[in-house]
Amino acid sequence: MKTVLQILLSIVAIVLTFFIYKSIQRPIEFDKAKKVRYDATIERLKDIRKAELAYKSMNGRFTGSWDTLINFLENESVVTVRKIGELTDSMMEAGINEKKAIQLGLIISDSLRVNAKEATFGKEYDAKSLRFIPIPGEPAEFTLGATVIMTGSGIGVPVFEARGHNNVILRDLDRQLVINLNDTRRTNEKYPGLKVGSLTETINNAGNWE
Repeated sequence: MKTVLQILLSIVAIVLTFFIYKSIQRPIEFDKAKKVRYDATIERLKDIRKAELAYKSMNGRFTGSWDTLINFLENESVVTVRKIGELTDSMMEAGINEKKAIQLGLIISDSLRVNAKEATFGKEYDAKSLRFIPIPGEPAEFTLGATVIMTGSGIGVPVFEARGHNNVILRDLDRQLVINLNDTRRTNEKYPGLKVGSLTETINNAGNWE
């Protein structure tokens, strides 16, 4: 009987040790997986910001349409400035500024129209991937929007916002830990996910991770 009791106690001890280990590892494993997905999502949001800024440079506003933004990258162009030569110390000593150097032909400067995707990301970039949150499983899109905010002085400021909710970015991870994370973010009056830009305030197109 004593031997049986010792065996049972050993089993209980092993089971308790296992559950203690799991309770410690659970948030550690969650944080590791969260970091991988957050890092990838942040990089995608930075790319979206680059694309939107390129679009605004040519159109004077942002777009809230994925189709419009991707079509712009793939089929339209942006203006880039090419310079050959630079302002030297001897030019400056002679009182020649860059504008004068260009007029004299000492510096060559001209404008070129280049494919928007190539100028922004390079030829091989997959523009169609911009709209998707980089997570495993079924494709999920960022929410994209654009508007104009009127300042107190009556000036219209174009803004955009792209966002992905934690429920999507962290889907198939520990559900309770995702809920806890979202509750913490809401308590601190922060968006429960990742986003760049804002439709309600002018924040210079910053991301909420910055």
